[in-house]
Amino acid sequence: MSTHPDTLWYTRCGVPTSFGIAMHHDWIGGRLAVDGTEIRSLKESPDPAVRASHFDHSLQNSVRYGGSSPAIWARSTGRETRLLGLSSTRESLLLLAAPDSDLKSAVDLRGRRFGLPQWHAQPIDFIRAQSLRGLENALVLHGLTVADVDLVDYPVGTRFADEAVHRIPGTQAFGPRQLPGYNSEVLGLIRGEVDAIILHGVQALSLAHALQLRVLFDFSEHPDPLVRSNNASPIVLTADAHLLDRHPDTAASVLEQILRAERWSRVHPQEARQIAAREVNTSEYWIWKSYGGDEGLQATTDLAPEALAILQDFADFLLRWHFIATPVAIRDWVDARPLQAATARLAVPAITDNVTITG
Repeated sequence: MSTHPDTLWYTRCGVPTSFGIAMHHDWIGGRLAVDGTEIRSLKESPDPAVRASHFDHSLQNSVRYGGSSPAIWARSTGRETRLLGLSSTRESLLLLAAPDSDLKSAVDLRGRRFGLPQWHAQPIDFIRAQSLRGLENALVLHGLTVADVDLVDYPVGTRFADEAVHRIPGTQAFGPRQLPGYNSEVLGLIRGEVDAIILHGVQALSLAHALQLRVLFDFSEHPDPLVRSNNASPIVLTADAHLLDRHPDTAASVLEQILRAERWSRVHPQEARQIAAREVNTSEYWIWKSYGGDEGLQATTDLAPEALAILQDFADFLLRWHFIATPVAIRDWVDARPLQAATARLAVPAITDNVTITG
């Protein structure tokens, strides 16, 4: 018989997810409370060791829903975690040049300089991995490799200065403290130190618009999911093995509410967009633009073979570029039992918010 933990820890990344929608409605907390389990955010813990579990997944009775790089890295170090589901998104990922650049596409990058972020403070530099993955995918489409480009490293953490406002026409309305904090490769692009950079998500589109940057390639519009695949596509739901071994019913309950949130989102696209905008701290317009419209915000958490193959390709990329030291076999990482149990529970019709939800 399954028991229930006193506390379930959770963490998620700053991207729109069905987990966030379920948390907004208190569906996960309410469901677990019936079993006597409290749900807590590890990011709000005063204990640094607890907060570090966002990357190293060291905390027992914890779930994580977010970018795949840290989860794959933790698995590669031998951490006993399991992959419970993944969700492919259409998050904007843009290859950008300065407004006055002579570049027209990725093929023009041969012999040019690319600004690559570098974040030494994290166990895995997922920001660098994200940019490098995008660069490699864009170049391969044009018969080039990363070796054809001059990589220029930029430390993560630098904020915009007054210079960023005055160098680009039309941005004077943005004071230096109003512009988003960004990696210093953005300022390097504005200064002309590099010819191109990659940005992702809501901030990519909004910043490209504010600074009038030239979009050389929008990965989210490419039909091949392997070209689109990156740290946030797909995002992954993982849990520690202790939770699944000792408290499998709790893991299934979490997934049940995630699936419930996804079904709710399909019926309430505007409300889902509003929730996502609050989570990411941006406008509904930029959420809509950055994630492929309402359809892009209606992702499904599953274990589809095609999605697992795409995740394996990304894990192989992380190994090839030495972001992880040992290979990760994605199919061996999967534990499908909680998803199967959650799906079976939702096969029984339920009424919520005046909407009939069926399996």
